[in-house]
Amino acid sequence: MPLKKRKMAVTAALPYANGSIHLGHLVEYIQTDIFVRFQKMMGNECLYFCADDTHGAPIMIRAKAEGTTPEKIIEKYQAEHQADFRDFHINFDNYHSTNSTENRELAEKVYLELKEGGHIANRDVEQAYCENDKMFLPDRFVRGICPKCSAPDQYGDSCDVCGAHYASTELKEPKCSVCGSAPTRKVSRHLFFRVSDFTPELEKFMAGDALQPEIKNFLATWMKEGLKEWDISRDGPYFGFKIPGEEDKYFYVWLDAPIGYLASAKNWAEKNGRKLEEVWGGDGGEVHHFIGKDIVYFHTLFWIPMLTGAGIKIPDKIHVHGFLTINGEKMSKSRGTFVNAKDFSANINTELLRYYYASKLKNSVDDLDLSFQDFVFRVNAELVNKVANLGSRTITIMNKAGLGNKLAVLGNDNELILEILRAGETIRNDYEACDFALVVKRVCQLADKANAYIDDNKPWDLKNDPEKLRTVLTTGILAFRFITFYLKPIVPAFAEKVERILKLEPREWSHISDYPTNLLANHEIGQFERLMDRVDMKAVEKVMESAKQKGETAVKAPAPTHSHLTKHGEDAAPPASTGQIEYDDFAKIQLRTAKVLTAERVAKADKLLKLSIDVGGETRTLVAGIAKSYTAEEMVGKTIVIVANLKPRKLMGIESNGMLLAVNDGEKLTLIGPAGEVGSGLKVS
Repeated sequence: MPLKKRKMAVTAALPYANGSIHLGHLVEYIQTDIFVRFQKMMGNECLYFCADDTHGAPIMIRAKAEGTTPEKIIEKYQAEHQADFRDFHINFDNYHSTNSTENRELAEKVYLELKEGGHIANRDVEQAYCENDKMFLPDRFVRGICPKCSAPDQYGDSCDVCGAHYASTELKEPKCSVCGSAPTRKVSRHLFFRVSDFTPELEKFMAGDALQPEIKNFLATWMKEGLKEWDISRDGPYFGFKIPGEEDKYFYVWLDAPIGYLASAKNWAEKNGRKLEEVWGGDGGEVHHFIGKDIVYFHTLFWIPMLTGAGIKIPDKIHVHGFLTINGEKMSKSRGTFVNAKDFSANINTELLRYYYASKLKNSVDDLDLSFQDFVFRVNAELVNKVANLGSRTITIMNKAGLGNKLAVLGNDNELILEILRAGETIRNDYEACDFALVVKRVCQLADKANAYIDDNKPWDLKNDPEKLRTVLTTGILAFRFITFYLKPIVPAFAEKVERILKLEPREWSHISDYPTNLLANHEIGQFERLMDRVDMKAVEKVMESAKQKGETAVKAPAPTHSHLTKHGEDAAPPASTGQIEYDDFAKIQLRTAKVLTAERVAKADKLLKLSIDVGGETRTLVAGIAKSYTAEEMVGKTIVIVANLKPRKLMGIESNGMLLAVNDGEKLTLIGPAGEVGSGLKVS
């Protein structure tokens, strides 16, 4: 029975127009592009919308520092972003800008609907104000000591060490991230969205199937704490949209940024003789968001109430992915692993990265690691040696065999082809579930069987039996054709080249599902073209060297503002300075072994364990951020290595005397222990 055609509006989070696209960003845009391409192959109307996120203080400050306008910076990065997306075969149906007429009109509409519904309040707020820069400072433009755990150099809204949330005015010893001066405090009237008015609607949304289980659990914690009013206004000077009826008040970037999804859809609709209401969920249509786990808060607790209050369809699915690490670590400019899209595309076939990401992407929020050694090994072993080589070894023999390049008439009982066709439904379901890693795994298994068939039947030895040769080659070529079809959402340019060589029209999934084995009987194929080149570590080294050189330049001459790894501008701030320590400083560090006596979870801190340890007969308390890799029960009895001479420091109100040593292997933290200690983790001597 043919599947009912669906209408879908799909979005990826908006990249901030203040920096280049990097490999971390590409995880999401490639993931979404694969999903959209699959849906289009299913015959569904699936429209992929995105835009540059353009508003907020960072762009305004950067423009001032560079003696230009925010609009010029936006124009520069929008052109760069779109070029990068094209290089990676990311095909948006519409790519727009939040600094657009459509976005202003929609932002005002949403706000006025909420205001008319009684969901907007106003009250005075004390804020950090920089007298030097003559502006109120966004939370991420204030840094200081965490008021909860005393961790130094923390942002003005949350602590990376203990996870606490607070106001920037609560920071101890605050500094302006722009000029370094200590801010004063000023009171200003702000507008607030009463998010709690929509608690029942949020609870209903969370109870449905729009979210992954781990995200539901994450949000449930916030819901238990109670929904707070959300500050949706910012004082001028500010680059953004003025709030209707207000003087010198602007919409906070996180109000108009997600509305940019709607603005892009509206822009497309108007260019194509359609209406926004029809494209965005009309006539039973679906809405899907793809986002990183760092912006779940905004896309659920705020976005769902905003849409509900404005009478706009809420998303049917929010697909959340994890972060990208490279070689098991956070991307680093100094190590050459903070790689921009253009550095990669200048040296390596971008479809190889699409394939590698797909091989790692599941319907989960787990982080994804790009190990360059594994990348080189995997794409060569699988995509080149298994898939492309299957086409190469069959098509080239067919071209030279004197068979007129015509395929044989196969019976409907060809076991290999029938098995490959039967796999189509399972692979289709994997795509629908966004489990692309399973797609790649199943396709590689099919490629193994097809290559084994060729090895067993040895077409190179069948010159004296031309019809058997034709049958063997036809079976191999059809297998290659179907395997390539299954991979088409992942490696579209590769699949299109195969279609051209085999002289085939692009087909929808429904045409493949009941593909009779003799459909291409007597079909004449074309001449072979090189399908895919292997990649080696030399190409990777060029990418990393280019990235490292740019990183060194950035450290020597930092730009006035930098895009944060999150997508939107208010989260962007100049990074803290980094540097090397002298050997004499390192020599002061005292490393000691210690035995864990007791261990327990720290309340309201999902990463922290409180350990009681024995250090040479002295009992100490130590707080360690390892709870996601080790349970409290696992830690009891372990011998660990600690930095023993650190000054005591309070974390979540607990005084910690020392620092536990561990390494990140890309999957989890692994304890460092003394040589010969069984089960202690990484050994040192």
